[in-house]
Amino acid sequence: MSKPILRRLGVFLAFVFLLTACSPKLDWRTVQSPQEGYSALFPGKPEKIERRLSYQDQEIPQTLEAVKIDHDIYSVSTIHLGKNQIALVAKLLEQLQGNIFNRAGVNTETAISADAFYQIANRQRVSTKDYFLEFKSAGTSEQSMRVRWITRMTPDNGTWIYQLSVLHTAPARVNAKQFFSEEAYSNFFDEFHPD
Repeated sequence: MSKPILRRLGVFLAFVFLLTACSPKLDWRTVQSPQEGYSALFPGKPEKIERRLSYQDQEIPQTLEAVKIDHDIYSVSTIHLGKNQIALVAKLLEQLQGNIFNRAGVNTETAISADAFYQIANRQRVSTKDYFLEFKSAGTSEQSMRVRWITRMTPDNGTWIYQLSVLHTAPARVNAKQFFSEEAYSNFFDEFHPD
């Protein structure tokens, strides 16, 4: 074979390789949830579940949008508290966090965390904190999670409590903070925008 043909064949093979490498298994799509006051970038079409939580003799609406891709579950949980339920915000948020932290055997002080930002609809950046958790089973890490909680006031003086998380349901090859810093996970957190 002549050099020009080999060169073309090499370019063609490189192009095919790059094309297949760029064909992601993730089908990123922006999901608008005006009823829950946010937009989010999911790696597939999420399923939506609505239910009512009983908390301190009150019914509180909760919505969960989630999608499972291989060993990962991407989810946004939304709780709406009306203006007459504002007093419940701090305790309810503490309970939500406590349930997850207890499973990981940590608390807000001992959990691995990182300062982060999210952007609201008017492009203003607001600070928050991400937590990176590892759930142990028989001494080894079987599951890991990146989770973020956001509280936002609603136009009717109520409050939204958002819980964004990705749960990895297989052993991770590196620690949770490093693992969830990969683009496939960062996109999900970076592109969550409450109203």
